Amino acid sequence: MSITSESTGAPDRQTASTAMNPDVTQSMNPGHRARLALLLGSLSAFGALTIDMYLPAMPSMARHLHSSAPLVQATLTAFVVGLALFQVLVGPLSDTWGRRRPLVAGMTLYVAGSLWCASAPTVGWLIAGRILQSVGAAAGTVLARAIVRDLFSGTAMTRFFSTLMVVNGVAPVMAPVIGGQLLTLTNWRAVFLVLAALGAALLLAVVFALPESLPGAERAPAHLRSTLRTFRTLVTDRHYLRYVLAAALMFAAVFAYISGSSFVLQDTYGLTAQQFSLVFGANGVGIVLLGQVNGRLVGRVADEHTLLRAGVTVAALGSVGVLTSAVLDLPLPLLLICLFSVVSMIGIVLANATSLALGGHGSAAGAASSLQGLLQFLVGGLAASAMSLPGQVTAVSMATTMAICAAAALAVLHTRRT
Repeated sequence: MSITSESTGAPDRQTASTAMNPDVTQSMNPGHRARLALLLGSLSAFGALTIDMYLPAMPSMARHLHSSAPLVQATLTAFVVGLALFQVLVGPLSDTWGRRRPLVAGMTLYVAGSLWCASAPTVGWLIAGRILQSVGAAAGTVLARAIVRDLFSGTAMTRFFSTLMVVNGVAPVMAPVIGGQLLTLTNWRAVFLVLAALGAALLLAVVFALPESLPGAERAPAHLRSTLRTFRTLVTDRHYLRYVLAAALMFAAVFAYISGSSFVLQDTYGLTAQQFSLVFGANGVGIVLLGQVNGRLVGRVADEHTLLRAGVTVAALGSVGVLTSAVLDLPLPLLLICLFSVVSMIGIVLANATSLALGGHGSAAGAASSLQGLLQFLVGGLAASAMSLPGQVTAVSMATTMAICAAAALAVLHTRRT
């Protein structure tokens, strides 16, 4: 039985933890909750982990495979495109089949794809393996959000999404470090063997420790027309689109930082690779800390709407500071402070925006989560491409992209609610 007001599209923002599957959540002790958060957080962060861990290996991959840098970079593009597109397939399937079966199938393909990549003789085979990997990563990303929506509602859901920010913040920080350390011991193929091992561990955890969260009575009929009707409902729901677009635009602002900061901070401001890693790591810690602060504040000090607007407002002001610092060539510490204020706010924004967006679509959480993921990667990819239009990434082009995206997110939130 749905706990939301589906007829109006507005979620019932209860402050108590009213679970859609009470048999699962009522027996959840703190240890069980922590293990669930670790598992779902790992699944949701698997896309970022798979991208970031092999980035340090790309130059050596080009040499060993006797390929060009653009072709090796195409392995990243293939993964990101697959990650975005397969979410749209996996999400609706999970609304019909339940969460476990698509998740088990996806993680199995991920392990197979990782082993394929590890043994790839050419860059073409490597691209094919990356596409297989993207299926599993898409399943983990979209279904982790859907499972949270199945199990929690209202403020309890927002707090659990905030808890997931711990893993989501740590993964992109640790992944390049792990990848770089592996390269000091062995070659790039070991990176994919480690990813295969991590995928296998998560697959076993899903099989033996993650019960089905979507009861049979809540599942959607297996008809293409029904699925298309669900997506039509989502794209015409202004309440849902407001929060999804705000999250996507803020994600794009941070994605511009992730894509461009290594060039800007090392080439323009002269940071060493080690210094850049410290800056990147500090911003990742900021995401974790602000996510936990959000979990403490929501329902006690302010509601999701207030915290979301506050987070986006701070990020927009911070992005103006980044742009001012870049244009006027202000001291580096000021730029870094402004960058931190933008990037760390994603810990607040994503938790609240995701909770508000999915709150009104309990019976179609898989489809709603998949569309959110697609828009995030689509808008983020467009932002990264726009940032490179001048021919190379500069401090001004990165800052301009961040400022436009953050300001657009703020504008979307201030559109009239219906």
